Amino acid sequence: MASSSTTCGTLLFLASTIFLSTLISEPASAALVQQQPLVLQYHNGILLKGKITVNLIWYGKFTPTQRSIIVDFLQSLNSPRAASPSAASWWMTTEKYKGGGASTLVVGKQILDENYSLGKMLKNSNLVYLAARGGHMAGSINVVLTSGDVYVDGFCSRCGTHGSTRGPARFAYAWVGNSETQCPGQCAWPFHQPLYGPQTPPLVAPNGDVGVDGMVINLATVLAGAVTNPYNSGYFQGPATAPLEAVSACTGMFGSGSYPGYPGNLLVDKASGASYNANGVNGRKFLLPAIWDPQSSACSTLV
Repeated sequence: MASSSTTCGTLLFLASTIFLSTLISEPASAALVQQQPLVLQYHNGILLKGKITVNLIWYGKFTPTQRSIIVDFLQSLNSPRAASPSAASWWMTTEKYKGGGASTLVVGKQILDENYSLGKMLKNSNLVYLAARGGHMAGSINVVLTSGDVYVDGFCSRCGTHGSTRGPARFAYAWVGNSETQCPGQCAWPFHQPLYGPQTPPLVAPNGDVGVDGMVINLATVLAGAVTNPYNSGYFQGPATAPLEAVSACTGMFGSGSYPGYPGNLLVDKASGASYNANGVNGRKFLLPAIWDPQSSACSTLV
């Protein structure tokens, strides 16, 4: 058996967008919405720390370029030499969580399943089965990444998930899908127009791939959740079966001045026009979501 947490913040974001769309028409109106202190309760459980091996199970067809974007993102989380603001400084926020500490993500195995060994329609149990291919090492996270032509049970109402198995061979796992052809308005916003709410122009994706740049956002979400709440006994708000976690509690926020329907003030690459807020390895740029800072009890953005 396995327990899991879902990145369901997208639905909360869409609902709040509808509610606030009549109140807010431009960034200057953001003062109408007062941000209340946000508290994620620590449930005294184990957090992941130290060296954490991230094993990748690529399910379906990904191009080499798409795989390199994801791998570069993971490596960027431990590369303080990148220009500021850096993806590494974003990840360092997880060190502030009580019971945790510094964690270094290391890319481990990469398993390619380009022949859809379980078909193109997957259930939750299939995700756990695929994740197990990464091994059962303590201190590792096995991440299943599904291509755009793979239909996962519940996809679009959730953009990714993380959880853990039970028993002596317990391991943490996560899943994120490519939403570009299925539901980019839900899982690749703000690189695609939202399904509901104000239809503002989409931002240009920093790596030129709406689906994979959206996957980076959701991968960041589930990895932060997996480290700070790996076994449903770490940091979260609400019920353990549907928790708001380190990033999912801050849905829709990417820069200062953000509000539902507006991602916030971001950096813009002069050459490509792409929006981003984090620098990484190999000259990469990423858009990373806000993450809850336990020291300020608020959602923190890089810019």
